[in-house]
Amino acid sequence: MTTHDDLAVAAGHSVDPGRWLGIFDDLMLQIGSRFGRVEPRRRARAFVLGLLAGLGRVNCWSIAEHAGDTSPAGMQHLLSRASWDADGVRDDIRGYVAGHLGDPGGMLVVDETGDVKKGSATAGVQRQYTGTAGRIENAQVAVYLTYAGAGGHALIDRELYLPQSWVSDPARCAAAGIPAGTAFATKPDLALRMISRALDAGIPARWVTGDEVYGADPGLRAGLEDRRVSYVLAVAKSHPVTTAAGALRADALAARLPPRAWQRLSAGDGAKGHRWYDWAQVVIDPGLPGHRHLLLRRHRRTRELAYYRCYSPRPVPLTHLVKAAGRRWTVEEDFQASKGLAALDEHQVRRWTSWYRWVTLAMLALAFLTVAALTEHAQPPPAGLIPLTRNEIARLTAALTTQPARDARYRLSWSAWRRHHQHTARNCHYQRQAADDP
Repeated sequence: MTTHDDLAVAAGHSVDPGRWLGIFDDLMLQIGSRFGRVEPRRRARAFVLGLLAGLGRVNCWSIAEHAGDTSPAGMQHLLSRASWDADGVRDDIRGYVAGHLGDPGGMLVVDETGDVKKGSATAGVQRQYTGTAGRIENAQVAVYLTYAGAGGHALIDRELYLPQSWVSDPARCAAAGIPAGTAFATKPDLALRMISRALDAGIPARWVTGDEVYGADPGLRAGLEDRRVSYVLAVAKSHPVTTAAGALRADALAARLPPRAWQRLSAGDGAKGHRWYDWAQVVIDPGLPGHRHLLLRRHRRTRELAYYRCYSPRPVPLTHLVKAAGRRWTVEEDFQASKGLAALDEHQVRRWTSWYRWVTLAMLALAFLTVAALTEHAQPPPAGLIPLTRNEIARLTAALTTQPARDARYRLSWSAWRRHHQHTARNCHYQRQAADDP
C-alpha cells in the first residue's frame, strides 16, 4: 500500500520551484519595456511576489514588509505616480496567455464582479447590485475578459464600470483621478471594447460567451455579428425571440417543444465529473444572415431551464453550442483564483490609475500560475497524485520561494511603523472631531 510518506517523496521529486521562478522571470522580462526605469520594474516584481506570498492581509503595507522595504511608500508610489504603462502590461498579459493557451476554437468569456466598499470617494463606487454580495451594496464593479483554450484559461483584460452618477459629476471624477472626458459606457459596451481589443490583437477566438447582462444587449450582439464572431450568450426566460411561428418569449417557446427535441449532452468536465444536462435548440430570426438559435438547457433533476441566444456565421452542430455554453464557468473560476491566490479584490485604493495598476498586476500573477500549471501538465503526475493545479502551485510558491528570512529587529521596526502610523491617524481623527464639536 502506498503511504503518505511515499506520496510526499514522489511529489518532492516531481516539484521544481526553480522552474516556476524561471517562468515568472521570463514573464517579468516580457513586460520590462513597459517601465520607464529599472526601479519601478524591480518593485513591480516584488509587488507581484507579494501578491502570491499568501499574506494574511494584502495591501501596500504587508507587501512592502514582505519585500524588505522599510515603509509602504515605494509600493504606494508604484501604484500611483511611478512611470509605467499598465495598459501595455495588459497587452503583454493578453499576448502571453494566448501564446501559451492559444486555440483556434478558443473562447472569450466576459463577466463582471464587484467589491463592497465604504464611503463615496473610491472611483466608480455607488449603491448597485453586485453578484459578489448577491444584493445591492455600496460597491465598485468591473468587467473582465477571460481567454479559455484547451489547455486552460486566465483573465486578459479589465475595465472599471463608471455609473452615470459619476460621469455626470466632473469634479468628483477629477478628485478620483478619472481622465477628463471619460464617457458613460454600459457593461456590454465595456465588454465589446475588450473583445474588440483582443480580436484586433489577433487572439485566436471563435466564440464569445457571457451571462444575461450581455445576452440581452443588441449592440453587443450586433458588434460580434459584424465581425462574424460566433456567440452563445445567456438570456432571461422573458427574452423575446422571433421564430417561423411568430414572436415568443423564450420560456413560452420552451413549453412548446416535444420530448423528442431534447438530447442529453455533457457541458464539460466539472469537479465531480461530466456535467450532464438535457439540451434543445430552435432556429430563430428567420431571414437574417448567419445561423441563429435559441439554445435551451434543462436540469435533469430539478427541470430548471436556462436559455442562450446563439449566432454563428457557419452551421455548427448542437454539441459545439453546448460546449460553448459550458465554458462560461471559466471566468467564474478565474475570479475565484485571482481573488484567492492573487488578491485581485484586496486593493485598498481610491483612484482610477491605482485601481488599474493593482488589478493588472493581479492578472499578471494569475497568468503566471496558469502557465506554470500548464507546464506541469505536460508530464503525467506521479502515481496516486492529481496534476499540480494553480492553487497548489500558489501554495508551494509561497512556501518554498517567496518567503524571505527576516530577523526580529526588522519585524519590530515594521511593528513600530504601523503603530506610529495608527497613532498619527488617531490623533488626526480626534482633532477633526474636536473641530466639528460646537
